[in-house]
Amino acid sequence: MKRNIVIATIAAAALVGGGTATALAVTSDDASAATKPSGVAPADNSREDADDTDDGRDKDDRDDSRADDDRADDNQADDDTDQVTVTKVTAAEAIEAALRHTSGTVVSADLDGKDEDGPANWEVEVLAKDSTWHSVQLDPASGKVLGAHVENVEKDDADDTAQVRAALKGASVSAEEAAKAAAAKGTVTSVDLDDDGKSPSWGADTRASGGTEREWNVDLNSARVTADKDNASDDADNSAADDKDDADSDD
Repeated sequence: MKRNIVIATIAAAALVGGGTATALAVTSDDASAATKPSGVAPADNSREDADDTDDGRDKDDRDDSRADDDRADDNQADDDTDQVTVTKVTAAEAIEAALRHTSGTVVSADLDGKDEDGPANWEVEVLAKDSTWHSVQLDPASGKVLGAHVENVEKDDADDTAQVRAALKGASVSAEEAAKAAAAKGTVTSVDLDDDGKSPSWGADTRASGGTEREWNVDLNSARVTADKDNASDDADNSAADDKDDADSDD
């Protein structure tokens, strides 16, 4: 007997339901309905969706990390700005006040930022004639001496003392004079003796009214102020490395 087979395809419904698509065959002689697998399976998009979600999360995490770094940099810049704002006493004046308290040779003067241990202050390091090292702390607003102590001398300190005296031998520019010279470049936040190279000099850090920080060298004999090229080169290298890291993160 000739049989007419009507095939109804329900693959679309199977795809929506997540099952396997089947075809239903019905014969004209009332034969039992037979169900055959069609071999068509729905595409598994869950893995791709998960990958897309993970990529999105990774990007979000990178963005959040960068935002945190930017906020940290902004906070640090704000702290540095606060230091300069509250400093009515210049580096040269802090050095002069420290020497009135403790006689000797000033080797460094740094404006320490406020932290959990206390407010901002000038910290001046003095090498006395008897080779003892003294640390004098001064209020950056009034110049008043907040405290002073003698530093413990160890073998390395003794070597440093000899090195400092050798670097300053014959020098005509003091730390105070170096601070005054560097003040033409901005607010001086640090002055210290740089005796590591072949040509010792005073190193000075300044901060402009717009927040730009610079590092300078002050000649020990002429008080000539020049840009610290070594640190400028290091900053450029670090900046290039940071840019490369950012590019790699984007990839």
